[in-house]
Formats: sequence, C-alpha cells, structure tokens
Amino acid sequence: MTIPLSPLNDQQLKALKSLTDGINREQIVWLSGYFQGLLASPAGIQSNSNISQLSSGKHLKILYGTHTGRSKTLADKLSKKLSYLGVEVQSVALDNYKTRQLASETNLVFIVSTHGEGEPPAMAEDFYEFITGKRSPKLPGLKYSVIALGDKSYKLFCKTGIDIDQALAISGARSILPVLKLDVEFEDEAETWMNQFAAVFSESKVTSAQLAAETITSGENYSRKNPFRANVLDKVKITGRDSDKEVYHVELSLEGSGITYEPGDSVGILANNPPRLVDAVLSRLNSEGSETVILKNIDYTFREALTDHLEITVINRDVIQKYHEITGNAVLLRIIEDEIQLDHYLYGHDLLDLLEDFPFEFSAQNLTNILRSFPARLYSISSSQAAVGDEVHITVSAVRYSHKGRERSGACSTFLADRIDLDSQVSVFIEKNPAFKLPEDEQTPVILIGAGTGIAPYRAFLQHREANNQKGKTWLFFGERRFHSDFLYQTEWQKLLKEGFLEKFDVAFSRDQEEKIYIQHRLIEQQKEVFNWLGKGANIYLCGDMKQMARDVQKTLLRIFETEGGMSEEKALEYMKMLKKEKRFQTDVY
Repeated sequence: MTIPLSPLNDQQLKALKSLTDGINREQIVWLSGYFQGLLASPAGIQSNSNISQLSSGKHLKILYGTHTGRSKTLADKLSKKLSYLGVEVQSVALDNYKTRQLASETNLVFIVSTHGEGEPPAMAEDFYEFITGKRSPKLPGLKYSVIALGDKSYKLFCKTGIDIDQALAISGARSILPVLKLDVEFEDEAETWMNQFAAVFSESKVTSAQLAAETITSGENYSRKNPFRANVLDKVKITGRDSDKEVYHVELSLEGSGITYEPGDSVGILANNPPRLVDAVLSRLNSEGSETVILKNIDYTFREALTDHLEITVINRDVIQKYHEITGNAVLLRIIEDEIQLDHYLYGHDLLDLLEDFPFEFSAQNLTNILRSFPARLYSISSSQAAVGDEVHITVSAVRYSHKGRERSGACSTFLADRIDLDSQVSVFIEKNPAFKLPEDEQTPVILIGAGTGIAPYRAFLQHREANNQKGKTWLFFGERRFHSDFLYQTEWQKLLKEGFLEKFDVAFSRDQEEKIYIQHRLIEQQKEVFNWLGKGANIYLCGDMKQMARDVQKTLLRIFETEGGMSEEKALEYMKMLKKEKRFQTDVY
C-alpha cells in the first residue's frame, strides 16, 4: 500500500505503513470510524490516555451465568470498559451470588446464556428459580440491564435472559438500556451495546471509538473477527473402510501466533459453504452472483456473500419468519404457526429448499438481508499444548445425508474433509471454556464419559496428564457403533492404559451385537464402583450429543444415585445439582 504525500513526519509515516500493510477491508472501516471518533471528540486529537484516570464515583456489579464461558468473557470486557471510565466494577458468577443481597443492590448488569431448549446454565439455575419465583423481592431502588445470549436455531431463543429481564421489571426495577438479545455471532452487537452502556452509565463524553481503542489488549489479537491463518499439518481419516461414519483427525499449526489454549477449550473454524450448494442457489435465482450486496457495511459480490459470509446449509426460525414477511406465502405461514410442522421443516432443510418450496423473485440484497451470518463452527480441542506445542488438533465427523432426492453436507465438516489438504490454510481462533476443565488437584479421580467425537476433549485431558506425568485415577467410558471400524484413537488409549495414565476403560459398541449396548448400559453395570468413586470426590465429565446421549446418561446417573445412594428422586436431583454447583459434574454437549 502506497501512502500519498502527507503532513506526517517520517516516524509517523513508517508507523502508518506498518499498521496498514496486509490490512483487510473490515479493519479499514473500523479505523475510519476510530479516526472520525477522534475528530468528533471534545478533546480533539489530544491523547485519550487519561481515560483510565477518570473517577465517576459510580458502582456497578456484573452478574454472569455461563455454560461455555462466553458470558464471562463479555463480563470481563464490560468490566474493563467501565473501569477505564472510573466506575467501580465487581464481576460475580451467579452461582457465587447470595440472593439476599439483591434487595440492597443499586446498579446491576446481568449477562446470561440460554442452554438447549430454554434452560439456564447450571451456574444460574438457583438465581433463575429465585428471581422468577414467588420469593422474588420488590426492587424499586434497582437499576439494571440484561445481556441475553442464545442461538436462533432453538425455539426459546434467549429465554433465560428474557425471563430475568421481565422478572426484574415486575419487581419495580428500572432498566438502564433495553435487554440485548445476542445470537451466536454477537461480537459487533455486543461491542456496540457495551460502549453505549458504558457511556450512558458513566455519563462520560468519551466516544465509542475512543473507548474501543483504549480497551483493546494484546491478548485479543486473534478472534472470530480477526482469525489466525493456520497451516494444515496433517489430516487422517480415523474410521475404517466398513464404517458408516467418516471421522477425521486434523492437525493445525499455530506457529507464530502466540495463541495458547487449555484442555477443554474449543477451536473455532471459519469455513465456507459447499460450492455445489452455492451454484444451485444462484441457478435457482437465475443469477451469476456478480451483483453487489452490502453486509455489515461492506460490499461483496453476491457469490462471495453466499460462499463465505451467509448461512445457507441450515435454516432457523428467524430466517423462515423473515422469508415469510417478504414473500407473504400462505403455506409457509401455516407451517410457522404449527410448532410440529415447523420443527419438521427446520430439520434437514437448507436455503435451496426454501427457494424451491416457496418460490419468490428475490433481489440479491433482499435475500442477503434475511439470511443469518455464517457462524464459526466450534470443535472441542483434542490435544494439549503441553504435548504438541504450537499445534492444535481436532476430531471432525463429516456430515453427509440425502434428503428429498438431493445429497446434503455440513458446511464446516465437509470443508475440512473435502476442501482442505496438507499445507492449506484454515482461519481459526480459540474459544475458552472455563466450565470444562480438569481439577486443579491432579489426585482428584475423574470419570470421563463420551460418545463418538465426544471423545475429543478426553484425548486432550489424557495428553496433558501424560505430558505432566500425572497418574491420578482416571476412568474413561467410550461409546460408538462398531469395534473394528469406529474405535477412535484405540492405540492411544491402550498405550495410556499400559503406562498407568488411564486406570479404567469401558467401551460400548452399539452395533456389534443384536441388542444395542450404549454407554449408559456400561454405567449401570459398574454403578456400585461409579458411586464409590463419587464418594471419594471424583469429578464427572460428559461430552457428546445433547439431545439423546447426554440426556440418557444424565437419567442413568440419577438412577445410580437413587439405587446406590438410597436417594429419593428428589434427593437424587439435588445431589446432581450439588455436583454441578461444585464443578464436579461438567458437560460439553452440542
């Protein structure tokens, strides 16, 4: 990039050239806004380095409830922004918050996610029951705001945060800003809201651009918005020829990034859509894809937007609702108004189905406007940096299926399976997950339960223990379909058993016999010892499919508590709740 003649001195020109080398369009747009903010600021171009020395005399408490750690991340960011503006901030996890304090609070922000079908995260369960229940106090002296995290793929989008906001309003509390409802790609919206909240609450005249610039740290170099381009070091199919599954082990290089992660964290992959589906959508619209569309204030060709920036392999309730608002299709309205029909239609259908089933002459921009941004796909990391250094490993099951006479494929899984090779580059970032971590005391026994690719984080756990020569009590339960074709990482588990890093290993291969055997059957067979391990302080970890496997395993554990602990159904539920609250029962389900 050549810099034209300017009033900058040589040192400033050198710094500017260094800053703009390799810069992308989105970063240019951000910098433009930043410099406009400086010009509009009351301080003009003067340094804003004194922001952190301001004192507003205000106090605020941030209460967060999280399943994967995202709410905590947002709480930390908001805390940092407010601290720069002189606000005294305290950030507290909801499971550490005493509800009796609520009546004496003056300023609160709640940041809480919704898990599964409208459920609060485990750490927020008690508070949620309290604030939405009969014992909720009157709170006329409280000012508050709520950030609700969710996923529009689910029917009860952001339910936990919405319910808390409504309960607080009923209690007489006054909102500072309306509830913010965030989908999975929330960074821009969250940043805008937090800057607005910080300015409103602190009554500061500092611009959003100044505040954003002041609160960026070197630890935030790589993110969803600014991913690292990782080289592909290895890709191996680890299911056998006879398997009806297609699972790959993928190794990526983080060399030069400075990225660190821990066992239990996830890696985000920014992929692109299957080219055949993009071509089919364009063909259906009689478009070559050359039209210009605007997405998040950036110009793309329509083909670029469909390939890299818009979700087209799956559809959700929000997309169908917007589609109907434009088309006015009466048949589609009947589907939207019938929950059973809507759930049925959402399962396995994509954008091309919508265009074929409910035809409409969309302009490129109108269709772009109703589609969801292409979210990054998160994969549980299957390696430990203590063992692999500047690498990150993932275990990926390729999603392929046939529906309505057309072959379908998962966007990211087949991107990794079909469209990358050795030495290709993949855009990645790390998603921290403080809620799925090995115990600090290496002597704490652990029971690891996983099915299919749910085994991935346990490979990271065991690699970490092996690299650090930690031979604590570890018991692994693994389930898959067939021993000969689906036993993921079999030789590694056998080596760990032999060397004493894995003490017990139980497997369930459901299709190797006439009567299907699953993980929960192995748990029942070993229920006495499972309960004994818990009595000795063991932690339980559960990873895998949320809708079926995870629910079945949790039901089985409750049954074990009742049988071996002599508990009533109510006491068994209380015991499981206690395990979750004490971080002794941790889940990573999807």
